[in-house]
Amino acid sequence: MLRLLSIRDFVVVRSLELELEPGFTVLTGETGAGKSILLDALGLLLGDRFEPRQIRTGAERAELAAAFDVDDAPTVRAWLAEEGLAESDGEVLLRRVLDAQGRSRAWINGSPATLAQLKALGERLVEITGQHAHQALSTTPTQRELVDSFGGFTSLAEQTEAAWRRWRTVCEARDAARVDAGRTAAEREVLEARRHELAALAMREGEWAELGAAQSRLANAAALIDACSQAADALEESDEALTRRVAQVATRLSAAAAHDPALAEVVALIDPARIQLEEAARALRDYRRRLDLDPADLARIDERLAALHDAARKQRVRPEALPALLAATDAALAELAASSDAEALERRAREAEDAYVAVATELRAKRRYAAAELEHRVTAAMRTLAMAGGRLEIAFEPLPSPASHGLDAIEFRIAAHAKQPVGPLARVASGGELSRIGLAIQVAASDVAHVPTLVFDEVDTGIGGAVAATVGRLLQALGAGRQVLCVTHLPQVASFADHHFRVDKRDAGGSVESSVVPLDRERRIDELARMLSGEETTAKTRAHARELYDHHRRHR
Repeated sequence: MLRLLSIRDFVVVRSLELELEPGFTVLTGETGAGKSILLDALGLLLGDRFEPRQIRTGAERAELAAAFDVDDAPTVRAWLAEEGLAESDGEVLLRRVLDAQGRSRAWINGSPATLAQLKALGERLVEITGQHAHQALSTTPTQRELVDSFGGFTSLAEQTEAAWRRWRTVCEARDAARVDAGRTAAEREVLEARRHELAALAMREGEWAELGAAQSRLANAAALIDACSQAADALEESDEALTRRVAQVATRLSAAAAHDPALAEVVALIDPARIQLEEAARALRDYRRRLDLDPADLARIDERLAALHDAARKQRVRPEALPALLAATDAALAELAASSDAEALERRAREAEDAYVAVATELRAKRRYAAAELEHRVTAAMRTLAMAGGRLEIAFEPLPSPASHGLDAIEFRIAAHAKQPVGPLARVASGGELSRIGLAIQVAASDVAHVPTLVFDEVDTGIGGAVAATVGRLLQALGAGRQVLCVTHLPQVASFADHHFRVDKRDAGGSVESSVVPLDRERRIDELARMLSGEETTAKTRAHARELYDHHRRHR
């Protein structure tokens, strides 16, 4: 619900902060006092476009802000989470700054926001009904969603949309395969040629590194033989071999240690070195025995390396990447086969279409059933609101092709009186009638509506007496479950309100300024008396106002 509305330098408002409560609230005041300015400011915070003339004369910019409690608004909180604009302690803060150059900036919870975001959020926060306000109720998507919400099958509508998207995805793949049949064949030919070449090459993972090492070994055969010979001589084959000399040193020191045990520590250090030298000599003998330096092997390795290098250069990859390229080519061929299987794609398209038609047909039947009940309820409410003979018809027109929202176009068609033919809601109703029709729809759908704040402007145009009292009673009933704001000129409507504000206009040094005053019981009675009598309030009209106020307080 709307908790606070703050306005600075907007039209004739210098500074205003309006704190609002749950329930039914009315705004009253003399004609031209500025009641509609509050709704205009709220509309701008909800995404309306502004004009520089709306900035107060002499000011450089206008600033608007609003705070909403959203603890009981799950759709709002879900949208905020999706947009990364989570509420703070169950509160949403909207702010908008407008300057005289026509620029506008907006924020949601302190983060910069676009007009599209303001509008999307606004549709979840407030429903404004009136001639110059949001007309979401007149749009086909809103009407369709209202039928779905009223019938309680929003989830089924979402399933229908998901099924339609799956169907379209498969159809697009099928159609793309048909269009690209020639390109696909050429691409397959290239892939198959590549695969044939790489498969024939039969390169193993890691083979390139192994061949490189073997080539290096064979290419340096003479150096390896020379190194082995010199090392063998040094270790154990020459007269001065290290193994013999170290063994002799160890033997002499061991004999000397019999005379001085301290030398045993030195012998203990020499023994591991001797053992390591002997192990190195054995390893060297084994290496020389295994060393195969056949020149034919080097030729075969050079040939294999050249073949791999040529293939890599042709495919424009590094040689070691050839096995991975073969795997990728196999995968591409498999994917191409799946995407170009005309029969399989056609079968999948038929299956997806059947699934969509099944769920969309179920949705169509449920919508028609819910629409009939909604028609009945709204028509009954309209006839209590000075629209005798008025009626709502919800038309279903089969679409030329299935859509994400179903098989039919849904349109609310209205006749405001018995002699008027039904027509689209947006075109056949006047401002006051549209407000009352909106009220009738809101009352009919009050059990399932999700927008927490309802605003009615011009709801009392062209009515009075008992019908005005009916309007007030309906608004009061709506206010029991949601926040309702109404601009009214009728005391019969205002007397039903839980909260009452009067909009005043005064001359401030040559300029006009508007302010909003909350009214207590006595001042409410005074305001009702003014609304009853016009310019001059008499004791009789004040008594009538008190009776009107007290009567509607007793009949809550």
